[in-house]
Amino acid sequence: MSAVPQPPAGFVRLALGDNPFVDAIGPLWGHRDEGLAGRLVMGLRVERRHCSPSGFCHGGMLMSMADMLLVLGANLQAGLDRFMSTVSLSADFLAPVPQGAWLEGRLEVLRATRNLVFCQGLYRVDGAPVLRVDGIVKPIGEASSDFSAKRYFG
Repeated sequence: MSAVPQPPAGFVRLALGDNPFVDAIGPLWGHRDEGLAGRLVMGLRVERRHCSPSGFCHGGMLMSMADMLLVLGANLQAGLDRFMSTVSLSADFLAPVPQGAWLEGRLEVLRATRNLVFCQGLYRVDGAPVLRVDGIVKPIGEASSDFSAKRYFG
């Protein structure tokens, strides 16, 4: 078994409980950006298994990363501690993401209502934008520490 590719300093592994899909595509890493009101910064080291035959990160993998940034970032920034279901997700692929790259995304909550959270985000590689994300998530159920994104950051 090969070693888990390590993230840059300051990131912690996001262990998302019973989530076999994320377990298969991860590990995902994150930290809170205190300079941006505690927003989530999420990342992934792109491995061969994440890539298409071209050697670049597969679009389906990038959409999975977009979705995870959306639900985890919205939860953390809005402080809802609830399960988040994706209602709408769109993305613009701005540049290819090569194998071995550190893919890092940040999300901004634009508006949170009682029923929906509107967000936008951007993934970068070496400071260059590679994926733009827009989405809407819906908080489901009651607040629970099981769904709190804060549990990763103390």
